Amino acid sequence: MRKIAGKLSAITAIAVLLAGCAAPFGTQSPRLSLSPSTFDQIRGWPQNTAASAVPAFLKSCARLTGRPDAAPLDPAARSADFGRVGDWRPLCRDAAALPRGDDVAARHFFEANFLPVLAGHGGDSDGVFTGYYEVELKGSRQRQGPYQTPVYRRPPELAALQPYFDRAAIEDGALSGRGLEVLWLADPADLLTLQTQGSGRVRLTDGTTTRLVYDGNNGRPTVAVDQLILAHGELPAARFTQNAVRAWMLSYPARAQAIRREDPAYAFFRERQGDGPVGAAGVVLTPERSLAVDRHYVPLGMPLWLEATDRYTGTQLRRLMVAQDTGDGVQGPVRGDVFWGSGPGAQTRGSDLYAGGRYWLLLPRTVAERLSATRLFVTR
Repeated sequence: MRKIAGKLSAITAIAVLLAGCAAPFGTQSPRLSLSPSTFDQIRGWPQNTAASAVPAFLKSCARLTGRPDAAPLDPAARSADFGRVGDWRPLCRDAAALPRGDDVAARHFFEANFLPVLAGHGGDSDGVFTGYYEVELKGSRQRQGPYQTPVYRRPPELAALQPYFDRAAIEDGALSGRGLEVLWLADPADLLTLQTQGSGRVRLTDGTTTRLVYDGNNGRPTVAVDQLILAHGELPAARFTQNAVRAWMLSYPARAQAIRREDPAYAFFRERQGDGPVGAAGVVLTPERSLAVDRHYVPLGMPLWLEATDRYTGTQLRRLMVAQDTGDGVQGPVRGDVFWGSGPGAQTRGSDLYAGGRYWLLLPRTVAERLSATRLFVTR
């Protein structure tokens, strides 16, 4: 579920600044550290509904089918050796045999086979967690009435022409008349929301519903529009959410267009049949159980325990999750985006979540034993 811009990028920027974890330009990336823990040290573990996370874990397990035992779990995770497919395959087999909906059995499975290690960097385990969702919009197959904003499919010449037309040129009609329109939306704010979230369900005028998924971009650098709105002073930093950004764009369309065009990047989409959005791990995302991470530090397919507190509402978030997606705005050893699903409730929770917290990676005990001899393991 790749996006052209980071999820909640402005909120992310504020969070990073407040947390004091923004690295100066040109400095090296933070180095991952892992602190061994026990499940007894994890608040909320005995009460968690672990069985609800098992289906998400099994989706990632299914991606291991046909891969050689010696292959890494995720070759893109360069911060450490998080095990080989052969380390994970027996655990996947045992997870598949768990009785469905049995939280006690699920907790015992993870306790027996995994070691929780607290992720951090430079002695700091605090990070920032936001949310995202599958947007729901209204649209039309034909340009009619209020539906005047096109959603374009990827142009066939895109790969050969990089960078491609920028946002302003495309909005001014650089692609019009070529039959590249997938469908039409009611407002540019809807298109920007779709491009920010990376996928969406669109209810069409004929009563049917279709799903749009990200299918490439124009190769231009991304300048997050919500961050531009904040920088221009159009909205206060307090309670800055995607819902507030959308409401402002609808209220001030001319000003919104001018700011929107300061971002030259532009995303293209295609229709996709089947169940809901697919993450970077190649699996359908599970609401409230799939987490987008920085793949450099955390491998896709890794189960982890998230403990976070919303800095606006004080709501606590403690649950077992699986790393199954990425995002341009998700960067750093302790950084994540919770996928909330689809619909109005998911949109509210996904757009407003802004939490400080930490997470424990659940390493297979054989993998943890090997990593314990490396400099990644630190004693707190």
